[in-house]
Amino acid sequence: MIRIMFDIDCNDTIVACATPPGEGGVAIVRISGREAVSFLETSFHPAGQGMNSPLESHRFTYGHLFSKNGGLIDEVMAVVMKAPRSFTREDVVEVQCHGGQILVKRIIAHFQELGARLAEPGEFTFRAFLNQRLDLTQAEAVIELIQARSDRARQLALQQLDGHLSQGIHTLQDETANLLSLVEAWIDFSEEELDHPSNEEFLTKADSILQKIKHLLSSYDSGRAYLEGISILLAGKPNVGKSSLMNTLLGTERAIVTEIEGTTRDFLEEGYNLDGLPLRLIDTAGLRDTVDLVESIGVRKTKDKMETADLILLVLDSSEPLNLNDRLAIEACGQGRILVVLNKCDEKNYDHQNDIGELPFVSISAKDGTGIGDLKEAIKEMYPLSSGQEGYESVVLTEQRQFEAAQKAQKAVQDFCNHISQNQPFEFIALDLRQALDALGEITGETTPDQILGRIFDRFCIGK
Repeated sequence: MIRIMFDIDCNDTIVACATPPGEGGVAIVRISGREAVSFLETSFHPAGQGMNSPLESHRFTYGHLFSKNGGLIDEVMAVVMKAPRSFTREDVVEVQCHGGQILVKRIIAHFQELGARLAEPGEFTFRAFLNQRLDLTQAEAVIELIQARSDRARQLALQQLDGHLSQGIHTLQDETANLLSLVEAWIDFSEEELDHPSNEEFLTKADSILQKIKHLLSSYDSGRAYLEGISILLAGKPNVGKSSLMNTLLGTERAIVTEIEGTTRDFLEEGYNLDGLPLRLIDTAGLRDTVDLVESIGVRKTKDKMETADLILLVLDSSEPLNLNDRLAIEACGQGRILVVLNKCDEKNYDHQNDIGELPFVSISAKDGTGIGDLKEAIKEMYPLSSGQEGYESVVLTEQRQFEAAQKAQKAVQDFCNHISQNQPFEFIALDLRQALDALGEITGETTPDQILGRIFDRFCIGK
């Protein structure tokens, strides 16, 4: 667990490599803190200038870096970014050097000799958070941007970094705080002749907040999907066309396809980008009762995977009635999110409407590609980015802790509505709104416990 929140001095000067480890043309060493500029000035000699020439903020300067005893370390480009116009809102220095591992370690060791401390993972971003350069949703967006798996994920992370989610949460906080002020005003002046809002007016204001929180919660599945990727499991009886469907989607012969039942004994997973929506396609062993030991292990693994998949593509043969193995596959899907894929529509079509009930379905032919476009559209429609209320189109939850905090806020506002309807004392119902404000503050970091902060910044690499 990261220690910077608890026992590390955030007022000292830190140093780390800001580029990935390994060899390359250029590497960047980053320094932040009150001594960052002086550490550079004592060891950097700008080309064509005197050793003590001041460096202009936010302007790259070419020169040479020297050790304490005057030995040349490297030919570098250096830039000074004076506070508060820097990522951490402290004085920041970046040195661009040649990208050899030994060289980078030597430069970091040099600044440590001058008094800098090696940064903890995520400490630069944590300092930006402490110095109110970023709130917690924006800090999380930094790691999301680095780890983005698609262009849409990149766009979403940039929106979060730009403060779209923060602004949405602040709007909810303002509305909740205004409602709380009305309640507290009635508590303070209840014995005076003041007109106070009716219960209906309180409920109307609370319902407006509640609907916005519900809309925010509804964005989580799509937000998480775009950032983490959707696990899509292809399930069904043997030889129903699961492997053929996977090959058709990927556009390559990735899975083995034969007429022999039980060819797939283990699961096969491949990444796939569906118009910016990152997917993880999982081909699985056909579901059926079998005495074959190896195949039965594959069937068990398939059932285990079905419990954690985001979406199950239940593949059925549209050219024949359901048999016992089909019904076994349907039963194994349990309460998961299911899209029925009626394969072999190029052959005789059998009406399965009574068999699948209200489950959504798409008819395809994995053999000739018929309906594959419809299948792709059906998947995308299940994971749209938020839309609906004006001003909330780009307000998306992307992290589980954000979702859980929003759920707590929803419960608190719902409790407020229930207690108003029950004519509970105003002192009591005011607590509900304070709990809602605390929960919303957890999202942006205003009321987030230290252990949660530690888990968030522990995800970062050293140098970010």
